[in-house]
Amino acid sequence: MGWVFVGLLAGAVVVLIAAEWPRLSAHLGIDERIEARERRARAERKSKLRVVRDESEEFEASVRRDLERLPTIEKKRDPRR
Repeated sequence: MGWVFVGLLAGAVVVLIAAEWPRLSAHLGIDERIEARERRARAERKSKLRVVRDESEEFEASVRRDLERLPTIEKKRDPRR
């Protein structure tokens, strides 16, 4: 009977922590640390990007070809509308 009580008590503690997690994480500053880590990771990813400025006709033609190859969905219109 003692093990059942301990199991129910442990389950209640887990439920309580899960319910209060948003308030606990804000109080402990966990959210700020996670957001700061995500900002640093994003800044690192962005620093590796570069803008390519190529205004050649060949590039424009390839984009036009790709756009023409895209599948389209043609909706049939209701004649009553």
